[in-house]
Amino acid sequence: MKLNEDYYLGNDVVAMSKNLLGKYLFTCIDGVTTGGYIVETEAYNGVIDKASHAYGNRLTTRTQPMFMRGGIAYVYLCYGIHEMFNIVTSVEGEPHAILIRALNPTDGIDAMLQRRKMQVVKPNITAGPGSVAQALGISRNINAISLQSDTLWLEDRGLSFTDEEISIGPRIGVSYAGEDAFLPYRFYVRGNKFVSKPNK
Repeated sequence: MKLNEDYYLGNDVVAMSKNLLGKYLFTCIDGVTTGGYIVETEAYNGVIDKASHAYGNRLTTRTQPMFMRGGIAYVYLCYGIHEMFNIVTSVEGEPHAILIRALNPTDGIDAMLQRRKMQVVKPNITAGPGSVAQALGISRNINAISLQSDTLWLEDRGLSFTDEEISIGPRIGVSYAGEDAFLPYRFYVRGNKFVSKPNK
């Protein structure tokens, strides 16, 4: 069953980022369902977070979905190459978002392999946010789509992890954010082979 709309309206984006570990993310693109459970996330704490696209209340054509009511997708292009999928959380006007960095694939693996141009399943099939989006067929074509849609949704299937099973550390690739680059806003399932970059 899909997570209901209220799930996405909490105002603690950091706690929600941690709680997303174990939730199942699905897409249905061109009639093909693909998905798996989330094993790595990063929180972006809105207007006060120097790593966030919305830092300083920056409202542009690109960031507009972040300012919408939580429970929609924010998809953007990174380095002109990779689509990046984020879940918008909190209330309208409060631009919190969570980047989905890695997924443990469970459904539609043949389709994922085809999209990733791979012959066999290896960890990099869904390790890293660009890989997650590509494997699930997520693109800017579904930017701002509701997570209550039949194209993109999350489910709670009762999978969860203890604090001992979760690693917490700084986000990746946000050195431009100064001191905010060191905030402990990245969460991942310890020992999962699909995690993009385990802490050393």
